[in-house]
Amino acid sequence: MAHDSLTERQAFMILNDLPNIGPITLNRLLTEFGGDPLKIFTATKRQLEAVRGVGPETSASVLAWEQHFNLAREEERLAQAGASFITARDAGYPRMLKEIHDPPIGLYRKGDYLFEQPCIALVGSRRTTLYGQATAKKLGAELARLGFCVVSGLARGIDTAAHEGALSVGGKTAAVLGTGIDIIYPSENLGLYRRIAESGAVLAEFPFGRKADRQSFAMRNRIVSGMSDAVVVIESDVDGGAMITARFAGEQGRLIFAVPGRIDQPSSAGCHQLIRDGATLLTGVDDILNELSYLGGLRPSAIPQPEGQPSVLEQLQGKLTPVEAKLVECFRGGALLGIDDLAAASDLSAPEVSATLMSLELKKLVTKRADGTFEARV
Repeated sequence: MAHDSLTERQAFMILNDLPNIGPITLNRLLTEFGGDPLKIFTATKRQLEAVRGVGPETSASVLAWEQHFNLAREEERLAQAGASFITARDAGYPRMLKEIHDPPIGLYRKGDYLFEQPCIALVGSRRTTLYGQATAKKLGAELARLGFCVVSGLARGIDTAAHEGALSVGGKTAAVLGTGIDIIYPSENLGLYRRIAESGAVLAEFPFGRKADRQSFAMRNRIVSGMSDAVVVIESDVDGGAMITARFAGEQGRLIFAVPGRIDQPSSAGCHQLIRDGATLLTGVDDILNELSYLGGLRPSAIPQPEGQPSVLEQLQGKLTPVEAKLVECFRGGALLGIDDLAAASDLSAPEVSATLMSLELKKLVTKRADGTFEARV
């Protein structure tokens, strides 16, 4: 195919999959040529090698790209798989991922989810305990119910539990693969892969047919952390892949949380090391909310209660004291109220309001925001 007949998207796809060119060099090339990938293919060898990081091997890959990449076959595979190739200029490219220093110039994607909601990554060991699996599933469900997109890597163990937790409440979840988008690893997660693609998104940086290796998983991990506001590590030994994700998160300026475990459990050693090194100890979703300090419209909208399913408040009817029920009524309509506002609205004294709010917080019916006001969680 002649260079002048390439579309911009095709040019991005070719560059993304050429050998001997990493994401940092690709982004330098794009910057040098005004962000236009088509200009890279019309450049001379000398112009290409004038860019820092571009040597003879890299320039040769660009100038003879048809020897390395079968564009027609790749596009045919995309069509057969019902997948798409997106760039940072497309709506479905995760916003936070654009901010890292080595973002992928393109992603293969299955699923229509456009990442309108903030993302939280839940990662951990493949060789996990029942405690770790239960914790990941619970956190995945609670974060998804609150309106976050749960990001993980579709691996065995913690990743699988995190995805399943989000799906169990009808929430959004995204899987980032360390392979081509056509390779499901592990194979037993084929059903989970399909469920994620139906309601969320499956992403991969690599072309069709790319198998997993140590390098591909590390590259995947930087995307998992890069597209997320925060990374939560749930069980990892000190040399686990989740520790690489945490390191990337630190370099990218993301919040890092670690779930504590038993001191004699090797799968908790990595989490304990992270906590010693400054990660936030995680005891529940509220720890994430407090650290993120979402205010006003920045906080995602919770998933609406399914029709016919009783809300938490309805389930607690008859179990609330008259004072608690009176205070809960003040939050109808999504009001954000301080103690003085609640005292005036309920005809209760400020000390009564404070004591009742503490009781309602323990019952997970209200939560205190970073600005000191309270809001209902029902």
